Amino acid sequence: MALMHLTVIPLGTASPSVGEYVADIQTVLEKSGFPYKLTDMGTIVEGSSKELLALAAQLSELPFSKGIQRVVTQISLDDRRDKKAALGDKIESVAERLAQKNQVLR
Repeated sequence: MALMHLTVIPLGTASPSVGEYVADIQTVLEKSGFPYKLTDMGTIVEGSSKELLALAAQLSELPFSKGIQRVVTQISLDDRRDKKAALGDKIESVAERLAQKNQVLR
């Protein structure tokens, strides 16, 4: 499984707020069945790299359907094939390492 960090940025909106567009993306993701997590800086989605890239193309189209003329889509894809990777695994790994050092992950 791969992890994709996705940020869709509509340009030329009437307001600096993009919450409306983020909500549209979350609605599509909820229906998609992909495991995902919204963060303050984008959304992380889990799936096969092929499926994730197709999903990114679909999500990038959403602002265009509302009349936006320019959209910047940023994608980071982490496709690890030597072991199973899932949403939250990296956080757990760091938390375990910090626990071994008697530190707390905040």
